[in-house]
Amino acid sequence: VTGMSETCMPWNSVMVANAAINPAGCGHHWLQRSWLVLTGWICVALLATENARLQPATAQEAKAAEKTAAPYVPVVVSDEARAIHSRSFVFDGHNDLPWEVRERGSRSFDTIDISKPQPQLHTDIARLHQGGVGAQFWSVYVPAHTAASGLAHQTTLEQIEIVQAMLARYPETFELALTSDDVMRIREKGKIASLIGVEGGHAIENSMEKLRRLFDLGARYMTLTHSDSLDWADSCSDVAKSGGLSEFGVAVVHEMNRLGMMVDISHVSPATMQAALDASSAPVIFSHSSARSVADHPRNVPDEILKQMPADGGVIMVNFYSGFVVPESAKNTRTMFERTRALRAKYGDDEEAIRKESAAFRAKFPVFPGTVQDVADHVDHLVQMAGIDHVGIGSDFDGIPVVPQQLEDVSMYPVLTQVLLDRGYSEKDIHKILSENILRVMREVEAVAKKLQAAE
Repeated sequence: VTGMSETCMPWNSVMVANAAINPAGCGHHWLQRSWLVLTGWICVALLATENARLQPATAQEAKAAEKTAAPYVPVVVSDEARAIHSRSFVFDGHNDLPWEVRERGSRSFDTIDISKPQPQLHTDIARLHQGGVGAQFWSVYVPAHTAASGLAHQTTLEQIEIVQAMLARYPETFELALTSDDVMRIREKGKIASLIGVEGGHAIENSMEKLRRLFDLGARYMTLTHSDSLDWADSCSDVAKSGGLSEFGVAVVHEMNRLGMMVDISHVSPATMQAALDASSAPVIFSHSSARSVADHPRNVPDEILKQMPADGGVIMVNFYSGFVVPESAKNTRTMFERTRALRAKYGDDEEAIRKESAAFRAKFPVFPGTVQDVADHVDHLVQMAGIDHVGIGSDFDGIPVVPQQLEDVSMYPVLTQVLLDRGYSEKDIHKILSENILRVMREVEAVAKKLQAAE
C-alpha cells in the first residue's frame, strides 16, 4: 500500500528478519512467535489506518487501482480460441463507419477505399475478415442537434445512402440483410451481412410516416433517443420531458413492433428503459451499452433493468468505449453529452472552437484506455445479472475516440474470445455472445411483427 509506514514490514519480510537472526531455525521459538504476533498486530493497526485513508470509493475503483498497479500482460490468442471463433461469427450491434466516412469527405468511398488499409479508422475490409465479422449493424447516426434545424430526417436518409454506396462499391464483401434468414444466407455465401440501425428517434421528427420510411429503406432497429431528450422519450444525458415515454412514444414502440423493427434502448434514461420494456410486445435490445454497476456512467444499464432481460427476452450488446467501460474513465466522461450540448450552444457551428475546448477538457480529465479485460468484466456482470442468453457485442467502433488495449479495431474480436475462454466460458456460451443471441432476438421480433400484421 503506497504511503504505508516502513515500520510495518510485510509478513514475508518479518520471516526473513527472523531467519537472519536465527539461521538454523531452532530455539527461541516463543521469541520468534512473539515477535511475529507483535509485528503482525502493529501491521494490522497501521494497515487499517492506511486503508481508511486510501480506500477507493467503490469496489470497482479498488479493482481498477489493482489493475493500474500491475503491468498489463497482453493476451495471446490460442489455436483453441481461434478455432472456437472461426466456428461462429461476430454479429456486432453498432459501428459508426458511415458517419466517419462522411466526416472525412468520402460519401462514395472513393477518397476512403476500405478495400485498402485505413489505419486512421477502426474498420476496413481486411480487418473485418481478420476479426471474424459475419454481420454488422451499420449505424446511420446523425447528431442530435440536427433536430433543431429540421435536418435530422434528411441527414439520416443521406447516411442510409452512404451505406447503400458501400454495398454497391463492395458487392463481393457486403450484402444488405433485412431479416435473420438473410443474415444466415449472406453469411453462408462468405459475405458480411449488412444491416442498418437508426441511432436516435430525432430521425423521425415526430412522424410515424418517417419511421415507416426508414423501415422501408432497410432500418431494422431504432435507438429511441441519442444525447437529447425528445418530445416523446427521455435521454440518459438530458433533462427529462416525459418521465419515460409520452403517449406518442408508446405508440412509436407499438409501431416498431408491428413493423418488425427492434426497439433499441441504448442512450435512454432508466425511466425510458422501463417504459419501453413495459410497452413493447417484442424483445428489446441495447445495441451498444454496458453495465452501470461495473462503470458508473449514465450510458450504462442499471442492474434493475438487466434483471428484467430474461423475462423480456432481449439482449444487451456490450460497448467498447473506454469512457463507458473503464471505471476511472467513466468518472471523467459522465457529463460528456451535456458538455457537448453546452459547447454547441456557446459556439454554434464553430466546430474548431468546440474541438479545441473539448480537447482542453480531455487533457485535464483524461479517458484511460483500459484493456480487453475491462470489457470482459462487463460481460461477466451482464451474464450474472441477465443470463448468458441475453448478452452480445455492440462495439461502437468508429464512433468512439478511445478504445481498450487489444480491442483497438475490428480485427481484435478473437482476443475477447480468448479472454472469455480463459474466464471459463464454454464454446456454446461464446457463440451465443458473438452472434446467436442477437439472431434469436431478430427472429422473435420478426415473429411478433408477423402476428401483429396478421391480426390487422
